[in-house]
Formats: sequence, structure tokens, C-alpha cells
Amino acid sequence: MKKTFFFYLLVSISLTTSLHAQQTQKAQNPIIFADVPDISIIRVGKNYYMSSTTMHMSPGVPIMKSTDLVNWKLIGYCYDTLNKVGVDAMNLDNGKSTYGRGSWASSIRYNKGTYYVSTFAQTTGKTYIYTTKDIEKGPWKAIEFKPMMHDHSLVFDDDGKIYMLYGGGKLRLVELKEDLSGVKEGTDHVVIENATLPTTPEGSRGGLPAEGSQVFKVNGKFYLFNISWPPGGQRSVIIHRADKIGGPWQGKIGLQDKGVAQGGLIDTPDGRWFAYLFRDNGAVGRIPYLVPVKWVDGWPVIGDENGKVPMTLDLPASKGLIPGIVASDEFTRKKNDAALPLVWQWNHNPVNELWSVTARKGYLRLTTGRIDTTFLQARNTLTQRTIGPVSSGTTSIDVSNMKDGDFAGITLLQRNYGIVGVKIEGYKKTFVMINASNNNPVVAATVPLNQNVVHLKVACDFTNKKDVADFFYSLDGKTWIPIGTQLKMAYTIPHFMGYRYGLFNYATKETGGYADFDYFRIDNK
Repeated sequence: MKKTFFFYLLVSISLTTSLHAQQTQKAQNPIIFADVPDISIIRVGKNYYMSSTTMHMSPGVPIMKSTDLVNWKLIGYCYDTLNKVGVDAMNLDNGKSTYGRGSWASSIRYNKGTYYVSTFAQTTGKTYIYTTKDIEKGPWKAIEFKPMMHDHSLVFDDDGKIYMLYGGGKLRLVELKEDLSGVKEGTDHVVIENATLPTTPEGSRGGLPAEGSQVFKVNGKFYLFNISWPPGGQRSVIIHRADKIGGPWQGKIGLQDKGVAQGGLIDTPDGRWFAYLFRDNGAVGRIPYLVPVKWVDGWPVIGDENGKVPMTLDLPASKGLIPGIVASDEFTRKKNDAALPLVWQWNHNPVNELWSVTARKGYLRLTTGRIDTTFLQARNTLTQRTIGPVSSGTTSIDVSNMKDGDFAGITLLQRNYGIVGVKIEGYKKTFVMINASNNNPVVAATVPLNQNVVHLKVACDFTNKKDVADFFYSLDGKTWIPIGTQLKMAYTIPHFMGYRYGLFNYATKETGGYADFDYFRIDNK
């Protein structure tokens, strides 16, 4: 009897372990636990390519590649700087900034051997189209024109005509010139008077109108995806269908679950369909989800058998976001290496003559070039995404060549930022922790410092939107000492971006000092 019991016990344990292994070998939602919003995806052969929004960051409009829809790697950007000269807001000049603006939702398309990525910018009031024959190596050719077409979708029709469908609530359609240099005169007209109607009755007050348009042509019909936020409800997917791009369009609700919305359709080489969408997830930002799609009576039906967003997907498991989306950097460079890996973006346009990875081998040098009174106006802060559910960023700095008034360290960048760094005051060096919770920067701690090489760390917890961060310093890189107060992170609309790790150095009294960063290491434990 005992033998039989233990036999069945072993079988049960074996089956449970096997089932768990099968589950862990499948993809989990969210597919990317990091700020990758406004995604647009295409498939060319067996490869998927995705563009996203990074707004005020430089370089901008990131391009990512995957072969399984789950594991993504940054492969490039459409531009280095949105506008190289003449725009104070992009350069953090004269007290101006473009936080939360810059370039917004993009549309990626492939047509007759050419890749197209279009976007628009509130900062400049322009629409941009970037083209290349080689999406993985470039170069990208830029075309820009006015007006700015908000949340547009680029459409290549079968008859060779090229359109953009854009707007919010009231959606409009324009035909573009053959060379994409602008809008054909007299073609701008309304195609859907109120695209929000499927979720929000006429005359309702509050909520957000349908926006984030993405258009697809499947089996001869056009499908338009939008996001809306009905008053008292949750973010929702709206789908419209038409036989012609100009309509008439018929609309219905596509998905209402967990606030997962805004995106579009993608198919796999074996004929399966998914909706790619994102979810607002607190301080880490807007994070991508995949949801299975089946076709019923010519409509894409989003969700599992219950019409919900599943947490497990019949796709390969994620191998993690490191190093494809974020990565550590020892700042060592071989002869043909890029100066900065693609995971890095500058806060606004950089001043290239004031940073270097060659001035001192194995270090990132940030040199001050002007006087700044506030951290958020300081130039040349080098950033990359935070990731969830937990992660930490660590750096080491040689502060021996900083000048009086200089402040260098590591930050969690958002409007309500947190900082741990080294401040030089006369001949004195001090560890300083600043906590800007509630948009009110407060010096939460100062600790005297008597050496030139220091180690700094920030640790984030985004689990279940806990959204807190703790700050540490070390004199030897081994023993970590907490400093200051816990940062309560908050996703704020003025920045419109998830928290980012950042390395910075700015001057408050005199210019020309520099800080040498030995490494940046990111960990998801």
C-alpha cells in the first residue's frame, strides 16, 4: 500500500513539475515590463520590426527587432536629433524644455522593398517620414512637412496611393504626394465624425476621445484600431471596418480588460494573429502586451475564450530584457564599437563636445559647459529605461576633477525625480540625496566624503505598482549604505514617460569640471 501511495505521489509531483515547466516555457504578459509605448509592428518574412515613442529623448524613434514577437532587441533609431539647431526646447536652452513632447506615436510600414517610419512632433508642429532600404543598418532619409498630423497611420493602398489617417475623436484622411513631401492639396477631409461612439454615447462628458489610429488591410478590407477612455470606464480598444480607406466605416468595441489598449494587428508566419497593445502601469511606464486574435465574420476578435487578456501566451518564453532593451555598460570600447550602445538615450539633444568615452579609456566623461540651477534643465544626462518588476542601477564615479559647485551622480529621471550623487563645495566633497516626490526637490541627506572614487546605487520596486525606490552609496563597491528617504515614484503627464536611470554632471558655479563614470550596471534582481 505504501509503495502504491509513493508511486502515485511521485507521478503527481512529476506531472506538476512538467506542467510548471511547460508554463514557464511560454511567454508571459506583459511581454516587455518597461516603458515601450505607442508601439507599431510589422512582419517582413520571419522578422518583426517595432517602432515606439521616446519623445524628448535623443536619438529618437527607436526600432526593435524580434523573430518571435516576445524577445526584442534595439537595432537603431530613425534620427539622432529631431532638430539640430534653432529649437531651444529640444536643447534645454533659455529655460525651455520639451518634456512630454518631442516626437510621438509612430507608424512603421514596409512597401515594395522600402521601410517607412512616420511620426509627428508637437515641439516643431511637423510631420516626419523616415525611409530606408535596410532597416537594420540604415541610413534613414528624413522628410518633414507641415502640418503636424496627430496620431496618424501611414497607409499604402493597392492602387499605389499613399494616405495618412489621423486625429482624435473626429478622424481625418489625407492623400500624400507621391514623393511624400507633403499633403496633396484638397484631399484633407473627415472620414469618421465621431470615432469614440462605440464606447461613449453621443453627448457624454469626460473621458478621452478615440486616438492612436492604426490602419491595416486584411483580405481586401481596412481595419482601424483606436484607443478611447470612456467616462467612468477603462481604456478600451475600438475597431472600425471599411471596404475603402475613405469609408464608410462601421465601428465596434474590440476589448475592455485591464486597461490594455492602443495598438493593432500582427500575424505570424504560421497564420496566427495577435493584437499588440500596451497598458499604463504606473511609474515604470506604458508596457506592451500581446493578446490572441481570432477572426469571426470578418472581424478580429481580441482576447481568450472569455474575451480577456491572458497572462500566458502560446509563444516562446522571454529571455529577459537584458541586454536587448536595457544593458550594463563598462564603457570599454573596441576600435569599431559605437561610442554608445543603443540602449542609451540623452535627455534632450546632447552637447557632443562635452561627453566622451575615449578621453579616458574605459570611462564615460561628462564635462560641464554652462551653469545650471536645476537638475531638470541640465544637459547631457545619459539615460536608459528602468525595468520591472524590480531592478537596480549601479555606477562608480571618479570625482577628482570636478569643480566647486559641480554635482554628479545617478538619478531616476521623471518630474518627481530622485538623485544620489557627489556635490563639490569649495574643497569639500559630500554625498547628497535629493528626493523630489510631489514635485518638490528636498535634500534628504548629506554625508561627508573624503575620497575621490565612489559607488552609487538606486533600486526600484514596481511590483503591483508599488513604485518606490531606495538610494545607496558605497566607499568600496561592496558594502552599501542607505542614504536619504525612499522615493515615491509617480508617472506624471508633464514628462509622459516611465522612470529612467540617468548619469549626470552639471555645474552651478563654474564650468570645465568633469566626472568620470567607470561603469553602469543594471540588474533585475
